[in-house]
Amino acid sequence: MINSNDIPQGWTIAKFEDLLDYIQPTNYIVKSTEYKDTYKTPVLTAGKSFIKGYTNETDGIFNSLPTIIFDDFTTATQFVNFPFKVKSSAMKILQPTCDLVNIKLVYYLMQIQNIKGETHKRFWISEYSQLPVPLPPLNEQKKLIDKIEEHFIILDKGIESLITTQKQLKIYRESVMKWAFEGRLTNSLMNEVKLGEHCNLITKGASPKWQGFNYINDATQLLFVTSENVRENYIDVSEPKYLSLGFNNIQKRSILQKEDVLFNLVGASIGRAAIFNLDKISNINQAVAIIRLKKSISNKYLSHFLNAEVAKQKYLGKVVDVARANLSLTDIANMDIPLPMDNNDQDRIVKEIESRLSVCDKIEETIENNLLQAEALRLSIIKKAFEGKLVPQNPSDEHAEKLLERIRAAKGAINKMKTKKYNHV
Repeated sequence: MINSNDIPQGWTIAKFEDLLDYIQPTNYIVKSTEYKDTYKTPVLTAGKSFIKGYTNETDGIFNSLPTIIFDDFTTATQFVNFPFKVKSSAMKILQPTCDLVNIKLVYYLMQIQNIKGETHKRFWISEYSQLPVPLPPLNEQKKLIDKIEEHFIILDKGIESLITTQKQLKIYRESVMKWAFEGRLTNSLMNEVKLGEHCNLITKGASPKWQGFNYINDATQLLFVTSENVRENYIDVSEPKYLSLGFNNIQKRSILQKEDVLFNLVGASIGRAAIFNLDKISNINQAVAIIRLKKSISNKYLSHFLNAEVAKQKYLGKVVDVARANLSLTDIANMDIPLPMDNNDQDRIVKEIESRLSVCDKIEETIENNLLQAEALRLSIIKKAFEGKLVPQNPSDEHAEKLLERIRAAKGAINKMKTKKYNHV
């Protein structure tokens, strides 16, 4: 809760309801969600996704701009300066209460509020509109916005550079994998073989009936590995699922062994591969295949290959999309795998891959940290602005209390006219 001692001289404390009125989105909700990029009008949400798609509907388009859309459940906000329709009624469309309100300034104020949204509670009327906020004098407001956006231009250039580097890293990673399996990293002579000639392929049959997952790891439980757990070159058990060991007795053939390569066969994660190296007795579901290799192929070599773009070009062409995308064991068995003619070169290739990609990982981590810091810096800039630390105050400016009085008077007059018009109708 702010008070008069927390704000610069010449400022005052207002509430969001002094500055913004809300409009229910009912008249602007899209009727059909059959979006196409060729359509003209964007359909918006206030969350991170923002533009859900584009519609060709011509009625119910909101065009009183600029405006703020506010998610009534999460309190997420978006500043909008183009005509739009909305996805659902779970938002408010916020408009200035009068011409004296600078809506961009209010939007920035909203970015530094700490109120947290929660499910099944609407926030604008009950809480958010009642939040006290600092209001600068009118003359200072434009200077403040200009200074914020001047800093943002510099910040955005830095972010753009980081994102460009991310894209370049992705291209470099793909190049490393391509060169590796062409033998160019190690000057190896390569030969293509069928994967099925060098491994045993295992999947689970029809799943037996069971009572559901357990989430307690003890000696009576079996770790149940699904496609969600199989990531690119690692097994993710941050949210493990367990079944009774009795499940294991029905499907003995799909009990996992250390050094097995697991490969996703179904759905959005199709093609992800990782080596199983856990000590827990484990089994798989039908969406995962076990590739149990013979000595002729290194499991690390194969895992890297299966996760590479060069491999995806081979197996994605075999995908059958019935209910959802899937591969068969026959597809995997018939996959061509490039192998170095000198078997020792597999380990050399793996070392070259991992050496280069570990550098990429470190750079990627630095970029991600810098992007997070950039967003934190963005909020810090806004916070400093509304602490009066971004632009100097001018003692000769009209006190913001006078501005707030005029805003409230204008709001009252507008509401009175609306009431009179409604009663007349």
